[in-house]
Amino acid sequence: MRDSSPIGHGGRLTIDLSALRANWRRLAEVAECPETAAVIKADAYGCGIARAAPALWREGCRTFFVAHLSEGLAAREAVPEAAIYVLNGFPPGRAPEYRAATLRPVLGSREEIAEWAAANRQEGVIRPAALHVDTGMNRLGLSVPEGLALAGDPVIAQAGIDLLMSHLVSAEVEHDPLTDRQAAAFATLRAAYPGIRASLANSSGDFLPVCRADLARPGYALYGGNPRPGHDNPMRPVVRLEAGILQVREVAAGETAGYNARWTAPGPRRLATLSLGYADGFPRASTGRGEALVGGVRCPFAGNVSMDLIILDVTEAPQEALRRGAPATLIGDRLDLETVGRNAGTIGYEILTGLGRRYERVYRD
Repeated sequence: MRDSSPIGHGGRLTIDLSALRANWRRLAEVAECPETAAVIKADAYGCGIARAAPALWREGCRTFFVAHLSEGLAAREAVPEAAIYVLNGFPPGRAPEYRAATLRPVLGSREEIAEWAAANRQEGVIRPAALHVDTGMNRLGLSVPEGLALAGDPVIAQAGIDLLMSHLVSAEVEHDPLTDRQAAAFATLRAAYPGIRASLANSSGDFLPVCRADLARPGYALYGGNPRPGHDNPMRPVVRLEAGILQVREVAAGETAGYNARWTAPGPRRLATLSLGYADGFPRASTGRGEALVGGVRCPFAGNVSMDLIILDVTEAPQEALRRGAPATLIGDRLDLETVGRNAGTIGYEILTGLGRRYERVYRD
């Protein structure tokens, strides 16, 4: 019987593409928009654009969002016929590269709009783009007064604006008045741009009727993150991270483990070392708070998370689960993204997008 431990590396990242597709269907149903897109920035939230985007395309997704030009090029290779928007606009002078790959920049300043319109005029072809108006984030985009002032300006048609969008600040917080203010401002903008599709809802916004428009653009929830904190997660888990046990040892009371002797055995303990660390994207901040499942039992981290290794206190784990090469689960089952994020003093988004490239990756569909 072949050992179930990862091959070639201590960690195995399993990505369930069927769950990804099911999550997209679920979000499309909840959003009740004419179209539901998919945000695949950060290499599809760590899951891999090359595999995630085609899976979503097969399910019926036709519009994708990325953050950077490089991600847009990767997405274009993965889904040649899709509409691909680049959220972070475009740097000066890079319009030819966007146009060569038929990427659609999300334009958030007068300068960007003017440059894209000029490229359209020069080529003699109107290539589409999105208009980003900021309704409360104060990060990217035109202000609401600027957006309203541009309504009806010929430059909007010259820039090929085919999508009006804004970004929600705190849609995951129930009854946040800022969300209502953003939705009201966006409704005013939509009225000023008749005939142009609009997009406001992110993963959490899909569950808020006030945020519905023509195009939903979920991200985190597609990959199994909970879009409704405080409620049961309606999404299926997509990623599972396991690491093989390298060695098990017994330590006496008072012995320490790991760098800087941060952990001291309170009594006779059994320790197991995993072949995985912060170089693989597992946060060092999990030190003292992280845990893994061994034989279904929660086992706390013992000592600092180091570059390539993590030590577990497996005293309570069943003996049969402690053989060399046996898997320990770091993400999966009761250790969902939100729990792992909390244990690292961060959020599930950071855990997911920080997953390293050294793992053996297994795709299931």
